[in-house]
Amino acid sequence: MTQTPAPVLTDIDDPFDAATASRNNTVIWVLIVSAFTVILNETIMGVAIPHLMEDLGITALAAQWLTTAFLLTMSVVIPITGFLLQRFSTRALFILAMSLFLAGTALAAAAPGFEVLLAARVVQASGTAVMLPLLMTTVMTLEPPATRGRRMGMISVVISVAPAIGPTISGLILSQLSWRFLFIAVIPVAVAVLALGFARMQTVNEPRKTPVDLWSIPLTAAGFGGLVFGLSRIGESTEGISPSVLVALGIGVVGLGLFVWRQLVLQRTDAALLDLRTFKTPAFVVSVLLFVVSMMGLFGTIILLPLYMQGVLGLSVLASGLTLLPGGLLMGLLSPSVGRLFDRVGPRPLLVPGLSLVAVALWALALAVSSTTSWWILLASHMTLSLGLACVFTPLFTSSLGSLPPRLYSHGSAIVSTIQQVAAAAGTALFVSTMAAIAARRLLEGNTEVVAQAEGIKAALLVGAALATVGIPLSALVPKPAASVDGVPAGH
Repeated sequence: MTQTPAPVLTDIDDPFDAATASRNNTVIWVLIVSAFTVILNETIMGVAIPHLMEDLGITALAAQWLTTAFLLTMSVVIPITGFLLQRFSTRALFILAMSLFLAGTALAAAAPGFEVLLAARVVQASGTAVMLPLLMTTVMTLEPPATRGRRMGMISVVISVAPAIGPTISGLILSQLSWRFLFIAVIPVAVAVLALGFARMQTVNEPRKTPVDLWSIPLTAAGFGGLVFGLSRIGESTEGISPSVLVALGIGVVGLGLFVWRQLVLQRTDAALLDLRTFKTPAFVVSVLLFVVSMMGLFGTIILLPLYMQGVLGLSVLASGLTLLPGGLLMGLLSPSVGRLFDRVGPRPLLVPGLSLVAVALWALALAVSSTTSWWILLASHMTLSLGLACVFTPLFTSSLGSLPPRLYSHGSAIVSTIQQVAAAAGTALFVSTMAAIAARRLLEGNTEVVAQAEGIKAALLVGAALATVGIPLSALVPKPAASVDGVPAGH
């Protein structure tokens, strides 16, 4: 089978050339700052729902669409980025992504009503969806294998910390200002990042004309879009699974099946929109499975803990956000150090204890949850969870993509980013639906609403703890990426 050649890099033949190293460092840092800015917006809307309902005169279900539409757009656009990263230059894609995000943010800040605000979130998400795969592919292409862990540590800050501190930042802003300032505050940052990109971003790949399969695009929209939409609606509803959710999930499963079949056919001529030969690499497969477990735990906890602190313990939005802030900051501070440690010891010495800490934190939270739990127990458990996740994300990013041949980096990064969105929606759906089912049962048994909700949250956390526990033996199967030979990792 004829294989597509890897994208050719410009001016980096000598990895020790000072000018080239400086250029690469600048490009990567511009992308890291940009990605953090755009991904922060993925979770900022959750705590703003009461404000939006009052100001815009909309229902809670409509307000939830501002988050659902963001996730839905991400899940549809990200699978296409494997093609975009080969077809267009690094600089062009960066300017496109950041311009879309800035336009969506400005439109949201000035939105006169719900419909325009919803459209603005879709535009925002379109830019965000391109930025993360662009960052990961560029790092994998430019960074030598010996120092990839360090760089991926910075990406872990973007992936895990930005969504984790989004609700905290929202709580701080909303405690003093209107919901519009969630967007107004971001505009000058986005303008500065875009201006920096215009001045310093350079093209570090050689775009090539890659055919696009027009059938694959609607199939990816139906497959990934249907799954994320259905899972998100489960997470939004506390009244059970509605027929519309089942229809959406059915469309998602059928669409995904047809999409996979189509890609397998197109791979024979190297024309796939998303090359699934990445799954022939065992290390990539195991890493993706662990990503699912980790992202479900992260986003499920992000959803549940504010509900618990506000609905059961009676804490304010600001107090609950501040309780979660130390964990997010800890994850951010540790990720670069974890990356450097990965470069020395590989993934297993980090993944096994990391997932063990995640499991311990979720078991501890589940056992401690009641209507009278002290806030410091939540703080300690969340910080333990954050410590565990800090030890997990960097090794997974580096091992999953580092196990692939360079020609599949763009497709691998698109798959990893897509899996994150689906897993985030699945984690939210699993945790919230479990909470709702148990809470409803406890209410029927005559418990108060507060006690019933606490019991529901306890059950959801137990499910998350069980998932994390299953991930521990899987983590021991992730090998250290082999050194590349002529641009292709050993064994390929």
